[in-house]
Amino acid sequence: MDLASSGTNDVVKHALHKYSNMVRRICFMYLHNREDVEDVFQEVFLKLLQSNITFQSEEHEKAWLCRITINKCKDVSKSFWRKNTESIEDKEIPFEDREESGVLQAVLSLPKRFKEVVYLFYYEGYTAKEIAKILNQKENTVYSNLHRARELLKHELGGSGYEYTF
Repeated sequence: MDLASSGTNDVVKHALHKYSNMVRRICFMYLHNREDVEDVFQEVFLKLLQSNITFQSEEHEKAWLCRITINKCKDVSKSFWRKNTESIEDKEIPFEDREESGVLQAVLSLPKRFKEVVYLFYYEGYTAKEIAKILNQKENTVYSNLHRARELLKHELGGSGYEYTF
């Protein structure tokens, strides 16, 4: 094994160790199906392995993986097979904590444009400016979508006294 491929393998190993949970969560948010999640998960890291990209920072690497994951999930969602078949299996959420599961269910029930910004903002810790870059949107659009998503979640999860503690 030559040095270049060893370096690439190290990059992929590092990314798998650091970002595998994030990639799986994004996939599940879009696909709601374990098999599709695993397929996209593999495609994302295969793309990383095949690319010759050098990342400027860990944030750049994380944003790149988010963008690739979102794009792959959208490709799967738009596929002919996905649109024309229904899963026999019940959709299950792989989380044990019922309270977290309820919040996650509420987030998953949001329209796609709100779900993306809520996930990236609260679960991945991105700022509105960073989310705007990742999703190719204006920063004010991200703020508007976050505000609207919060209002929907407030109604869904329990009324006017609800605090935003994700």
